[in-house]
Formats: sequence, C-alpha cells, structure tokens
Amino acid sequence: MPNTKPLTTTPEALADKVGRARHRMACDFAFYVGGTRENIADIAELERLPAAAGIKVFMGSSTGDLLVDDEPSLERIIAALRRRAAFHSEDEARLEARKGERIAGDARSHPVWRDEECAMISTRRLVTLAERHRKRVHVLHVSTAAEMEFLAAHRTYASVEATPHHLTLEAPDCYERLGTLAQMNPPVRDRRHKEAIWAALRGGVVDVLGSDHAPHTLEEKAHAYPESHSGMTGVQTLVPIMLDHVNAGRLTLERFVDLTSHGPQRLFSIAGKGRIMMGYDADFTIVDLKRRQTIANSQIASRSRWTPYDGVSVTGWPVGTVIRGRRVMWEGEIAGPAGGEPVRFME
Repeated sequence: MPNTKPLTTTPEALADKVGRARHRMACDFAFYVGGTRENIADIAELERLPAAAGIKVFMGSSTGDLLVDDEPSLERIIAALRRRAAFHSEDEARLEARKGERIAGDARSHPVWRDEECAMISTRRLVTLAERHRKRVHVLHVSTAAEMEFLAAHRTYASVEATPHHLTLEAPDCYERLGTLAQMNPPVRDRRHKEAIWAALRGGVVDVLGSDHAPHTLEEKAHAYPESHSGMTGVQTLVPIMLDHVNAGRLTLERFVDLTSHGPQRLFSIAGKGRIMMGYDADFTIVDLKRRQTIANSQIASRSRWTPYDGVSVTGWPVGTVIRGRRVMWEGEIAGPAGGEPVRFME
C-alpha cells in the first residue's frame, strides 16, 4: 500500500521501495502509487512506472496522509487514468459528521461511526465519475450489502474486491472477543453484510480477494478506541482461512483459485502470472486440503507478530510456495535466499 513511511507518491519513492524489496522479498512484487491532489498532473507517468501496480486513492481518511476528499480532485485523478486504479471508498464528510457516534474505549462503535451509508455514498460517487469518464476503477474491501447490490448493476467500469476478514468475522462478536484488534477500515459489520458479501462472491460480483494487510503492532492496537490504529494482518492467513471456507462448502476450490490468481491477472493485465499455461511463470501454491491446523500468533512472520485468528483451527493449509520454478517457502520456513523480482504488466 502507498500509505507507508515514507509515502509512495513519487517516482523516487517507488524506486526506493523497489530497491529495498529486491533483496528482501521471496515472492515477486509490485506496489501501488498513492494518488493525491499534489501529483494529479503526474498520474499518467506514475501508473506506468516499472513495478507500479497502478494508482491507489483514499477517499476516506485512514492510516497515512493520502486523503482525497473533494470531488473536483477525485474527478481529475479519474480523468487522468489509463490503467485500472484502486480506491478506498468511504465518504470523508460523513465520517467527520458522525464522529460523535464513537464511544471512547468501545470498539463496537466503530461500524456505527463508519456506517453503511458512509461507504455507499462514496462508492456511488466513484462509479458515477468512472462511468462519466469511461475509466476503470477497482473498489477495495467492499463491506456492505448496499454496495454489493449497486456494484452488481454497474459492472462495466467497476471491479470489486472482498477480504477474508469481511467474509469470516462479524459484529458484534468480533469486537467483544478481540476489541481493537478487530478494528479496520471499512469496518467488519454484522451478519447481514457478511452474508451479502458471500452472496456477491458466489454470484460473480466479487472479482478478487485481497488481504488488506496492515501490520500494526500490538502496541499500536492497544490504544483505547478511537486512538487505536485501524488495520489487521492478512497476507499469511488468507490461504488457510479461505481453504477452511472451501472445506466448509462456502465456495469451490476453482472459485478460490479464480479470486486469487486468474482474477488479479485479468483486472490488472499482469504479464506471465495467474495461470498454469505454456509461457507463464511457474508460480504455484502447494496446499494440503485436509490438514487440520490451528493458527497462532507465533506463526506470523510479519513485524506485527499477531493475527485476529489466533487460536482458530482450520482445515486446509499452505505447504509450500514456488516462484518461477524455485521453491521459496516450505512448511512455514523460507527456503533459500530472497529472489523476488518486480511483477510486469501488459499496460
């Protein structure tokens, strides 16, 4: 994500991030560049830089300082696009107006503050602008029933991401069990929304799964709400959590593969990835569909060292990862030196 320190909003910042990743990443990689009011004139250049996954825009305030909350600036960014761009879609004006809904020390008020209408207002505005300019937009971590219904009717220019968190956790239970550890933007909501996301996934509205990985430390999460940081880890648990859903019959293995491999390749025109075909990179995730294992904080390799699924037992587990024909992870251990390279794109 571009809302890092330093922010990824310039060619120099992206090049620095790519340079550091080359000798640290076991897998191939690409990074979003943040779209801001300050770099609108450079959008066409920024989205086509080597290792750029495209532009990401924050329409509602979240971690970092990349907020674009005025419609004229948002429209200028969308009009400048050549590739599909990703959007965190929440309405900042409604967030500001509803701050009084937050209850100090009570994370259960998080989805009350950042309510369904907050997401819907923003997504409607985003898709309207995309259709006006005939530009492709990708709505990240969609969390509401209303958005899914709307996006199902507006497929020409808008694609849809869902996360394992919104498919697995639900309010109020997650906030009662996990407190601020369950806090993310947009929020985990109640069962009605979770079931609507599942229905959209099974109905073909959801194009891809994303982890929305945000590795905040336990210290950052321990602040009393609402001073606690929003975001959870997600990369390492995406496969086991979703394989458990596969084993429970909530989606097919083929659909899971489409959401994590074919879907991203189609949407973002990734070169040589996402399929087992002649001429494509030999990238594989090796899984044991029947392994029963318990997720634990001690397994998490991220700097955060925690997961909202600590203590959760799942059926289905990633055994190994192969990148361009080379084994890079096996049974939870990195195998060999880091050899990740920038992902290539066809546009």
